Amino acid sequence: MSTTFIRPANRIASFKPYFFAALAQKLNALRAQGMDIIRIDMGSPDLPPAEFIINALDQSARRPDTHGYTPNGGTPAFRQAIATYYKNRFGVDLDPKTETLTLLGSKEGLFNLSQVLLDPGDIALVPDPGYPVYSASGIIAGAEIYYLPILKENNFLPDLNAIPLEILRRAKILWLNYPNNPTGAIAPFEFFEQAVEFARKHQIVIAHDAPYADICFDEYRAPSMLQVPGAKEVVVEFNSLSKAYNMAGWRLGMAVGNAQVINYLHTYKSQMDSSHFQPILDAGIAALTSDQSWLEARNLIYQERRDIVLKALRQIGFEVDTPPAAIYVWAHLPQGETDSIQFCDRLLQETGVSTTPGVVYGKHGEGYVRISLGTETDRIRQAMERVIAWYEKKQS
Repeated sequence: MSTTFIRPANRIASFKPYFFAALAQKLNALRAQGMDIIRIDMGSPDLPPAEFIINALDQSARRPDTHGYTPNGGTPAFRQAIATYYKNRFGVDLDPKTETLTLLGSKEGLFNLSQVLLDPGDIALVPDPGYPVYSASGIIAGAEIYYLPILKENNFLPDLNAIPLEILRRAKILWLNYPNNPTGAIAPFEFFEQAVEFARKHQIVIAHDAPYADICFDEYRAPSMLQVPGAKEVVVEFNSLSKAYNMAGWRLGMAVGNAQVINYLHTYKSQMDSSHFQPILDAGIAALTSDQSWLEARNLIYQERRDIVLKALRQIGFEVDTPPAAIYVWAHLPQGETDSIQFCDRLLQETGVSTTPGVVYGKHGEGYVRISLGTETDRIRQAMERVIAWYEKKQS
């Protein structure tokens, strides 16, 4: 029987497989040929959660009453833990019932936000370079995407005043992400204040994606956009335990802020999934409300890795800023190199070191390569030694 009648919906027909899914297939083929691959491409922490978090999971899982369905949107105890974390970390007061929502990782919430706020003909304002789900979710919702260049000359901040008025009239979501993926850039609090005022003036919802707020270096501490007075009128902030607490595979995140948007997300989510495994929520409560000092020691590990990468890249002529937060180094390709996909592919094929081409995150990411710090320190050091030897051989 012919199956030509089975075709993708128009809204996904132009989509290609997610970059890291395709990359995994390539890496598996190279490993099958005997190549030793060092992955410094994907933003997945290699370190485990603190022991007390794992113990909380174990203890909860051993109870007979924790294996059924949990309330959609999270247990009251976990939503209270979100509010407690925001109060302790940022001094922000949240109503756990109306201003918090538990997510299956923050990516779920990012995608769902576009579905609940965007109609065909609406516009989403998306940073370029930026996390691909911002634009993909808008396209699936039938909206148009207007890309905001975030460039080194503007400290990787979008120029909101450069957006044409005819675009702003149809814009419904402004995506922001600081500390930033892929650049590692941070936003001064004054920019958050300006963005909130901008959104109020133009009646746009700000979606602030903040999963790296607790991975900071050199005494920097990232703020929450909800610290801006009046921010809850226009801001919904997404956060996650994936990066901050080394719990990427646990799929536990949160949306907080504007109660109306939280309600829309909750309604949509109630039709999409059956919420979380309670022991994971109980472990999340332990993570958010217990001693946070272990994060400082963890951040020093990332900082050491960052410094290893920076020293090596600068040694061979890469132009690279020192990121004050997040788990990435955003390096401009060396002189004579312009195609990030070709550069990363040659590097992989000839050294076994896997990095991410900057253009994966948008056209303004071309000419850059993203290096993740989520690999054990000795392997990062070994990767940099390979890169130095490879590049110096090319130049000789």
